[in-house]
Amino acid sequence: MSSDFKLDAFMAHDYDGPLSISSSEEEKNWLNKAANTFHKQGIRLISSFTSNPERKNTNDRFSRLRHTINHIIHGPAKEEDRSRRLSGPLLSGAAYCISSCSMMLLNKVVLSSYNFNAGISLMFYQNLICTVVVLILGFTGAVSLERLNWKLIRIWVPVNLIFVGMLATGMFSLKYINIAMVTILKNMTNILTAIGEVYIFRRHQNHKVWSAMLLMIISALSGGITDLSFDAAGYAWQILNCVLTASYSLTLRRVMDKAKNFTSSGSLNEVSMVLLNNILSLPFAIILILLFDEWNYVINAEVIRLPMFWVVSTASGLLGLAISFTSMWFLHQTGPTTYSLVGSLNKIPISIAGIVLFKVPLSLPNFFSILFGLFAGVFFAWAKMS
Repeated sequence: MSSDFKLDAFMAHDYDGPLSISSSEEEKNWLNKAANTFHKQGIRLISSFTSNPERKNTNDRFSRLRHTINHIIHGPAKEEDRSRRLSGPLLSGAAYCISSCSMMLLNKVVLSSYNFNAGISLMFYQNLICTVVVLILGFTGAVSLERLNWKLIRIWVPVNLIFVGMLATGMFSLKYINIAMVTILKNMTNILTAIGEVYIFRRHQNHKVWSAMLLMIISALSGGITDLSFDAAGYAWQILNCVLTASYSLTLRRVMDKAKNFTSSGSLNEVSMVLLNNILSLPFAIILILLFDEWNYVINAEVIRLPMFWVVSTASGLLGLAISFTSMWFLHQTGPTTYSLVGSLNKIPISIAGIVLFKVPLSLPNFFSILFGLFAGVFFAWAKMS
């Protein structure tokens, strides 16, 4: 396949207009060979009839002409590759940050602004949307999916139970706590995960990591003490959410290694894991909905008759899937180090947006506690990299 490159200026004596050429490999080689031959023969011819100063001046002109031809042949392709290398991480990073921020904000809107008291039902609806979309993408060939079998499902069920608990407790805590404090308290997940790595995987942490964890504990305690909208139930749900999130992270590593033995390809890609988590969570969510009697609340709630409520709820479900894909895209474009650091930095705009949009009452000590917690999160990511 060939493409056309249009240059705005051509540095030659007899040409100063636009030039459009084909960039196929055969044409590039021919032009390059012609430029080299023209340069050598031209210099030899001129050398026979000119003095040394004239010869040097003419040689410089031929060199500039040859350089210009080489730039036309190779330059645009290199510039295009460089532009692609720069735009990939920027676009994927922006998509990941926007989808992550937007989903948390929309969940807060559904649970608090619409006063929807059925977090598990919202989780079920979001996971159902993710399952349907991924299955459609798989059937159309847009993504590659592993075939599910009972052995794979049986291996995945324990980690999926933790996944469901993690999502449910996250919904409950978000309803009662403002977004900024949820973000700060989520730092406790990093602490629990780091401790788990030490005792389970025998992975030693450096002193910077332990210092960062101490800062996160201080920020969480000071933030809770100074929180003007403190809610004991919300904080309890969030602490449980941190425990389950850390457990999910630590358990997933072992389950993934076992699950690979029960797949046809010998591996388990990220899209298949997204499908496994979401499709297996549906029956467990139904059990919890019946257990907490949410179904009775949902069918009688006035809010479900509002079209805008369904728009926001559906958008949050699609954003949940978008986070899965954009995080994979961003991780592929950059690496674990950049991904971790950007994830920590992303908490800053989320916190600010949550405070401004939901008009959270803040005291000065609480504001500085939040800032301190955000700094501690970034410092933790940096410490893990070193």
